[in-house]
Amino acid sequence: MTDSHTSSPPLVAVIGGGPAGLMAAEALAQAGVAVEVFDAMPSVGRKFLLAGVGGMNITHSEPYPAFIGRYGERREAIDALLRDFDADALRQWIHGLGIDTFVGTSGRVFPTDMKAAPLLRAWLKRLRDSGVVIHTRHRWLGWDAEGALRIAYPQGERLVQATAVVLALGGGSWARLGSDGSWVPLLAERAVDISPLRPSNCGFEVQAWSDLLKDKFAGAPLKNIALSVPGSAPRKGEFILTAQGVEGSLVYAWSAAVRTGIERNGRATLLLDLLPDRPVDKIAQALAKPRGSRSMAKHLHGQLGIDGVKAALLRELTDQATFADPVRLAQAIKALPIELVRTRPLDEAISSAGGVRFEAMDNGLMLKQLPGVFCAGEMLDWEAPTGGYLLTACFASGLRAGRAALEWLYERKAASL
Repeated sequence: MTDSHTSSPPLVAVIGGGPAGLMAAEALAQAGVAVEVFDAMPSVGRKFLLAGVGGMNITHSEPYPAFIGRYGERREAIDALLRDFDADALRQWIHGLGIDTFVGTSGRVFPTDMKAAPLLRAWLKRLRDSGVVIHTRHRWLGWDAEGALRIAYPQGERLVQATAVVLALGGGSWARLGSDGSWVPLLAERAVDISPLRPSNCGFEVQAWSDLLKDKFAGAPLKNIALSVPGSAPRKGEFILTAQGVEGSLVYAWSAAVRTGIERNGRATLLLDLLPDRPVDKIAQALAKPRGSRSMAKHLHGQLGIDGVKAALLRELTDQATFADPVRLAQAIKALPIELVRTRPLDEAISSAGGVRFEAMDNGLMLKQLPGVFCAGEMLDWEAPTGGYLLTACFASGLRAGRAALEWLYERKAASL
């Protein structure tokens, strides 16, 4: 049913109360525009708050050329957004909310108290003080025949007439937090060009681990190692062995390349360096030393410190002949191939790839098929590794969409005079 009562429609409706949507609302409200935010969840910013569990990594401090390189195939499109609002601007914006930040040893930037909730509370207060109205438990259902927004809420359905709309509906991961990708068919039926949503910053599966490896080491971390894809420089860090395959921060860093390999070839390979600080010839020399009556397991531990899950994975992924040859075993230790055949499900991923293609929008992120409708955040077709890059681009795209919506309103008003 539709609301029978009549209310003053908002001038701009923002659909989605994550960082991108709230940033767009702020840009509009600061210019004196009436803004109403609609979010399907009981409260806004739920994924943002979850990202802050264990430490709110808001952005990264690395030099800009390296920073923008993290956005892969969409670096040029994201560069255009970050030129207006980069990592330094984001930090200054946070400071303006009364929240201090610091740079961690890894270069990641955090609020001083490491928490997301105080930042979100301060931001929501400022938004409400500027006149932004926030509706929770209000789910967008698309448009009616006359172009009004259809909004489902606990009492039924209402129609909202908006002069402009900013869509900031998230990607397809973490459906329980609101990012469920339900917007895809609503825009597809309006001929908006959308790249399919796919897992990003996700775990991967092997064909099958042995029962011995699964039973004894599923959930075990591999630390002080490096990973690479063939032809790329390795990255140091850590990851976790799972019952199905691998996951964790270092795996996420390669997720775009691995997923693309699986999509193209049905499988992809990660190369694991178990001893990234030791050259292969030194490893071979250590392995070639007489081991007497000691087992190979004890020899590996005594000479190289390889034991536990590292030793088990080395045994799992090498044949008997390699294990008996010091030179070949040294090479395996430096480049142990882990063959991956599937991504873990989209809803388990930290983020998603795919979404509204930039080619479907103008420079202000307005949909070419739907004038007056702007898109921002993770629903756009880009991806980035964890480390603050996701949030930075979400904030920047929200600001761009909000400012562009404001310009569009001014242009309409000028044209009507």
